[in-house]
Amino acid sequence: MREVAIGDDMIRLGQFLKLADLIETGGEAKVMIAVGEVTVNGEVDTRRGRQLRPGDVVVVNGKKAVKIVV
Repeated sequence: MREVAIGDDMIRLGQFLKLADLIETGGEAKVMIAVGEVTVNGEVDTRRGRQLRPGDVVVVNGKKAVKIVV
């Protein structure tokens, strides 16, 4: 599992996907989140604005796992 540092104590899901290089564009993030291809801590979340915090684990397409750190 790869770790990605954020510069604050919170980041939104759509922003994090781009920061972590899990997607290339904001539009791609919007679609992937909307169709349920992204999980946060093991649960599908369809909210692009979901607030993520250090310790959260994001998985895209069931294979790219990323843990958020400060």
